[in-house]
Amino acid sequence: MDDKRTVKTSKRLSRILRHDPRSVGITLDEAGWVPVAELLAALARHGSRLTRAELDHVVETNNKRRFAYSPDGLRIRASQGHSVAVDLGLAAAEPPPVLFHGTTTRYLDAIFLEGLRPMSRQDVHLSADTETAVRVGSRHGRPVVLRVDAAAMAAAGHEFRLSANGVWLTDAVAPQYLAR
Repeated sequence: MDDKRTVKTSKRLSRILRHDPRSVGITLDEAGWVPVAELLAALARHGSRLTRAELDHVVETNNKRRFAYSPDGLRIRASQGHSVAVDLGLAAAEPPPVLFHGTTTRYLDAIFLEGLRPMSRQDVHLSADTETAVRVGSRHGRPVVLRVDAAAMAAAGHEFRLSANGVWLTDAVAPQYLAR
C-alpha cells in the first residue's frame, strides 16, 4: 500500500468512524466500536475494497494513532474526535499543569470571548506539547498556540480525559484559563 493510498484510506476511515458511519451503512456501538469484518464488508459494498492487512497497515502507520483495535483485534474505533455520540469510556486523568491548543488568528477574538468549545465534536482537544498544537493550528491557516492552565482548571473541578492516542479531552475551556 503506497503512502498516497494510506493517507486517503486513513482520511476516509476518520470520516466514517468519527462522523458518518451511516455513509457506508454501519452503526457504531455506544463506545464507538464496529466489528472489523463489518467495516471491511461495508467499504467493499461502497467501492473501497480493503484487506485486513491493508487496514492493519493504516492503523499501525497513522502518525496520529487515530484508530484502535479492541484487545481481541475483532473491533475497531476512532481514538477520539467524534461528532457522533459515543462514550469512549475514558477515565478522568490528572493533566499536566499546562496543555496547549492549536488554532488560527481568525478565531482568537471569539476564543478569548467565549473560550474553547467542542463545536461539532464531543470534546475540546488539547495537546501536551506545542509542536502538536502548531500542526493542528496550521491545518486551517497561520497557527497560533494557546496555553491552557490545566492545573487551575483541575483545581476548579474540571475533568480531563486522555485518549488512546495521547490527546487530552475536556468539555470546554473558559477564557480565564487561556493565554497566547
